[in-house]
Amino acid sequence: MVSVATLGTASEPPRAAFAVGRNVGGAVVRNRVRRRLRSALVEHHDLLRPGCGYLVIADAAAADATYGELDGWVSAALRAHSHGARR
Repeated sequence: MVSVATLGTASEPPRAAFAVGRNVGGAVVRNRVRRRLRSALVEHHDLLRPGCGYLVIADAAAADATYGELDGWVSAALRAHSHGARR
């Protein structure tokens, strides 16, 4: 899940935070998921809006997901938000 909030002005870069709780797994698994989510967000930087903050929340399914699956989920969530924000 990706939540978005306007935090600043359009001249400020977008910010991102990750919530990967213990329900995802041990520290090694949580850190791996966080790294993969961060990489997926970088891959889709063109969908991030200046001045916005993004909170990427991982659930237990993220522990067993491949990078491709995580990347697809992040992409879909960002695209859904970017389309909704333009209406």
